[in-house]
Amino acid sequence: MSCNWIRRALLLACASLVLLAGCGSGTIESQLNPSRIVVFGDGMSDLGQSGSRYTVNDGSFNIWTLQLAASFGLPLSTASSGGTSYATGNARVTGKPDAAGNSATPTVQEQVTTFLATGPIGANDLLVVNAGTSDIITEMAKVTSAAQTSSQMIANAGQAGRDLAAQVRRLVDTGASHVMVVGPFHLGKTPWATAIGQADLLTQASGKFNEELLVSLVDLGAKVLYVDAAFFFNIMVASPVSYSLTNSIDPVCTSVDPGPGIGIGAGQINSALCTTATLLTGADQNLYMFADRVYLGPQAHRKFGENAYTKIRSRW
Repeated sequence: MSCNWIRRALLLACASLVLLAGCGSGTIESQLNPSRIVVFGDGMSDLGQSGSRYTVNDGSFNIWTLQLAASFGLPLSTASSGGTSYATGNARVTGKPDAAGNSATPTVQEQVTTFLATGPIGANDLLVVNAGTSDIITEMAKVTSAAQTSSQMIANAGQAGRDLAAQVRRLVDTGASHVMVVGPFHLGKTPWATAIGQADLLTQASGKFNEELLVSLVDLGAKVLYVDAAFFFNIMVASPVSYSLTNSIDPVCTSVDPGPGIGIGAGQINSALCTTATLLTGADQNLYMFADRVYLGPQAHRKFGENAYTKIRSRW
């Protein structure tokens, strides 16, 4: 068993290195200057397809992809408003209904299909694929309701990771040469995991998703950049002050949703309903890592967006 684990760890390390390093680093002569940024995903990247974002809606650069685009000096807006960000809250990779039980929400697969129908992919297009959070929320709900075992949840999370890799491959096969891929951070580190006592299972499921995603993409290293959200946010949770945060434990929003909200149950905080008027008394949203029990506050988003920009500039 230990030998198998070591082999597995080495394989994942190699896959990560290939997708992080590719065939060389960026230089002044070869650095990518994207013509546009196109985004696919779930609530972690949703710029407000339905009017609000899954964070504190304070009018700032409060979603990491928006920070990323601004770093390149590019605009980014929702596909529903004519832009190129297709990410939609609660969207799963291929499964339906979404994490909140809505069958009308476009999956990542459907988002990619819609984009590909708009025309060819440009040589300098930067495509961002970020998903997995909603799939893991959905799988956790099945465990909580006794509809499946923990082992089945982990296996299904791994399949969702492979399914996301298949969408990345579709983009590459259609001509994409710059695809940044981000899986879920370890949801075992969230206030939600603590509240339901499932930190270990959620960490395992998040890890399995990312492992299968990485292994399935390893041969696309020259055109795909994997940015490790799990590693980045593990550090942020452990040392929030290093990122100008003071709280990595509690959600800053108080916007309770009587409906299904973000998929973790009725009567839970839903950051899509959160504004500066629905915060903990006297709280500064920029000092809290989490907006609700799953999704991030504005400062955490900005810091990850800056990290993603640095990774891209180092690679392409």
